[in-house]
Amino acid sequence: MASRVAAGFPSPADDFVDTKLDLNEYLIQHPAATIFAWAEGDSLRDRGISDGDLLIIDRALEHRHGAVVVAALEGELTCKILDRRHGRLLAANPAYPAIDIAGREDLVIEGTVIYNIKSQS
Repeated sequence: MASRVAAGFPSPADDFVDTKLDLNEYLIQHPAATIFAWAEGDSLRDRGISDGDLLIIDRALEHRHGAVVVAALEGELTCKILDRRHGRLLAANPAYPAIDIAGREDLVIEGTVIYNIKSQS
């Protein structure tokens, strides 16, 4: 079981936590449909996704408007925000243009990013 950690003063009650934590229980809803990938680049920086983050991607979820998705376009994978209303994939960095996907037959949405894990090193 997870223990809460005070961000201010330490809690002496949590000095000895002896139960194991299985992150799969907390982070993965559909194990058979979940994949992992490393984020590259800074196109989603304003959504908190940085170069080197570990992405947890659920392939079983519906690809909803506004979700961060992993999509294959012309065989190349990209991670962007799905704009269903305007048929686009959006970056979260003004340096990158939107990608028009309306009517594209070469588009495959591989999954929805459900978590990104950052390294503190």
